[in-house]
Amino acid sequence: MDSPSPAFLETLADAASAAILPLFRTRLTVEDKGRAGFDPVTMADRGAEAAMRKLIGEHYPEHGIIGEEYGPEREDADHVWVLDPIDGTRSFISGLPLWGVLIGLLREGVPVLGMMAQPFTGERFTGDGKAAWMTRGGSRTPLTSRGCATLTDAALLTTSPYLFAASDRAAYQRVESAVRLTRYGTDCYGYCMVAAGHADLVVEAGLQPYDIVALVPIIEGAGGRVTSWEGGSAARGGRVVASGDARLHDIVLERLAAG
Repeated sequence: MDSPSPAFLETLADAASAAILPLFRTRLTVEDKGRAGFDPVTMADRGAEAAMRKLIGEHYPEHGIIGEEYGPEREDADHVWVLDPIDGTRSFISGLPLWGVLIGLLREGVPVLGMMAQPFTGERFTGDGKAAWMTRGGSRTPLTSRGCATLTDAALLTTSPYLFAASDRAAYQRVESAVRLTRYGTDCYGYCMVAAGHADLVVEAGLQPYDIVALVPIIEGAGGRVTSWEGGSAARGGRVVASGDARLHDIVLERLAAG
């Protein structure tokens, strides 16, 4: 079967948004999954993923699913949906809008469709061979990453250097120490800002597939590059670099490996 159209991502995002938005900036009960420090989850995360899984099961019952909250099913299918109902739950529970719904599709292990939807702002970033930014008002703007050939001119985004293992943090610091600007706390928004040409680089580690698969088509569709720190596929998560300019990407990979 051919891949679903990008319009189905809109359907999934609508369902997730309906589950999440009424709960944003309310006094939710927060549970700690206890993985690698404080790892929060709420009924908004679980409700959104359940809503998306239900739709996928109804429309594409032969497809696989990998989700943060309810795990994998049919991982060996040709088409596998990769879902993070709220990427940036720490921001979500703090009332900050730096979070998003991540919806990705793998075809034979390769990310082919991706969306980051932000229900509160109404923004959606999509990738399907090209990339676009959509607003609540219905406007659609093509995304193109910006050129940046040197670290000294680069703006670097990451969620937090404290999420890195000690050895990875040292490698990361070799990159951060050379850039013009660094901002923390960005989660999925960082990748979208690289695709939009507002930043140049994201460096992270310890990612799961559901943290990155949806973002790969957005970055690549905008002309950027996403790989592991070793230059391979980022689809399995782990240590990831996303750059708006391939020249910068090569420099960063060399610096990360320099130790």
